Amino acid sequence: MTSITIIGGGILGLSCAWEIARRGAKVRVIEAERIGAGSSGGNVGALAPHAPEQWNDKKAFQLDSLLLASAFWAEVETASGLSSGYGRTGRLQPVPDMATAERLKERLAGADARWPATMPMRLTQNPGSPLVPYSPTGIWLEDRLTARLNPCLALAALAAAIRARGGQIVEGQSARPDASTGPTLWATGAAGLQMLGDDLGRSVGKGIKGQSALLDFPAPGAPQVFADGLHIVPHADGTTAVGSTSENDFDHLAPDLMLDDLVASARMICPALAQSRIVQRWAGIRPRAKSRAPLLGQWPGRPGHYIANGGFKIGFGMAPGIARLMADLILAGQDRLPDAFRLA
Repeated sequence: MTSITIIGGGILGLSCAWEIARRGAKVRVIEAERIGAGSSGGNVGALAPHAPEQWNDKKAFQLDSLLLASAFWAEVETASGLSSGYGRTGRLQPVPDMATAERLKERLAGADARWPATMPMRLTQNPGSPLVPYSPTGIWLEDRLTARLNPCLALAALAAAIRARGGQIVEGQSARPDASTGPTLWATGAAGLQMLGDDLGRSVGKGIKGQSALLDFPAPGAPQVFADGLHIVPHADGTTAVGSTSENDFDHLAPDLMLDDLVASARMICPALAQSRIVQRWAGIRPRAKSRAPLLGQWPGRPGHYIANGGFKIGFGMAPGIARLMADLILAGQDRLPDAFRLA
């Protein structure tokens, strides 16, 4: 039986480990701290598509991955006996003025051409949700493709599913590239980007600080909101996540006053949140590749070593598709990586 080592217990490492395990290979996940200790341990969980106009390979791959998500998470939940908090609940975005409404015609046409007919995008004047963002025009852009999950629950379900398939997960243990034997996949987030860049002698990306909060506002079946660059995501457990910042420069890793400003903005956008309490604050360092796309493929100069990194804000949405690509590459030598994702 093929034995694969996965370094990193975030969303990309665990998703790849699960896909490899479900295909019958033996897997061992090594995590330096604990499952979800890095950027995957936040609380937003927005699985939102890129805008369907100006189409490209990255957007097409993300769409395919979002469409895989329902079956992917259903199988994980069945294997683990745990909920991932997954649900395709849709999304609302306020339309600020009529000029924007006119420009959205191209976006609507793109969605009609590329998205499944059962998951349309449309303009509405009656969103019918307990969590509606203020719209100066009284018009909202609604889509039925966007989904959400609970990041911490999803990681726990993946870990349990891997163990149910006979996989091993070791927490609190570091690993070095020169100490690993056998096929090894490195999915180690911002620290991994730095390590890879040092090895290659060039920058491949960096860590970006993100902050988010969890509020005690229950709207479990409501569509999420995206407005002013802010995600407001109701979860199935009766909480609502708000996030996130993108901070290139930061002095520390803990939540700070910028998170308070973020929550204040969310309450302005959605007045229904005005009396909600903050029940959890989170901050972490997310890996952003210089290409702004995930970095996938073989580690140059290290035979048998592979990279899956740079998920940044779309790691959870890309995970089902990335897991398939990397399992094909590692187990069968089938290279189906999009050119935009290749570690050149």
